[in-house]
Amino acid sequence: MNIFDGKKVAEKIKKEIAKEIKAKNLKPKLAVILIGDDEASKIYVRLKKQAGEKIGIKVEEYDFSSRAREDDIIVKINELNKAGDAHGIIVQLPLPAVFNTDRIIESIDPKKDADGFHKENLKILQKGRCNFLPVLPLAILLALREGFKNNLSGKSALAFVNSEIFGQVLKTILQKEGLGLKYLVRNTCLVFGAEDKLKKADAVITVTGCPNMIKGDMIKDGAVLVDAGITRYHDGKIIGDVDRESVAQKAAFLTPTPGGIGPVTVALLLRNVYLAALALENKK
Repeated sequence: MNIFDGKKVAEKIKKEIAKEIKAKNLKPKLAVILIGDDEASKIYVRLKKQAGEKIGIKVEEYDFSSRAREDDIIVKINELNKAGDAHGIIVQLPLPAVFNTDRIIESIDPKKDADGFHKENLKILQKGRCNFLPVLPLAILLALREGFKNNLSGKSALAFVNSEIFGQVLKTILQKEGLGLKYLVRNTCLVFGAEDKLKKADAVITVTGCPNMIKGDMIKDGAVLVDAGITRYHDGKIIGDVDRESVAQKAAFLTPTPGGIGPVTVALLLRNVYLAALALENKK
């Protein structure tokens, strides 16, 4: 079983960005809205900061407590929308349950939506254009290209996702590559009802946060597995959706958790911030 080296892919992307930032004398900045006290979210923000600093992108964090007024958060986002030095904005997910995630994300200017999931950006993506490509689906695509040796046409994939909108976006991006995707929205950590689809799929994609949900006896021989799920335990241990040990003798390719999709997603996020800064510079 071949293992996807997400860190290596991410470093290549970041090296290219750093070179362009230096050559064009840009000062890109990403604003991160962090709401609540989720420890995993704090770690992810810190990783984005560290990665950004190494390549010349400033990552500025704006913290709000879980008791903050939603309107106050949106006021800050509107300030950042107007700020000439803030080129990209993201809201670190998940949010505490009391907040309306969609309302907060939709307050971001689509031209600064570094994650690429603003409804306006998704609309133009459907038309074949976009301000930014959504970073997680793009990271999954890069992994699939490596897994299938750049020959995705005619291949079939089954994805377990945690939202309808993510499934739709992933399907749109993969279909452009000739890969047929079926997706299932899963709110529980079960594959019940999908056993036959799993056995037939050339690729299995998981984005659910269900530890070790996919086992070796569920997949076809030679399957390509993209594990974009993550669960962090209290002791700091990180587990993906795929049971790596049980699939080792059956799968042809696996993106591991950690070290697979995660680093690539961060690199692509930073690339979107660079592209936004470049677009603004070209308008001057």
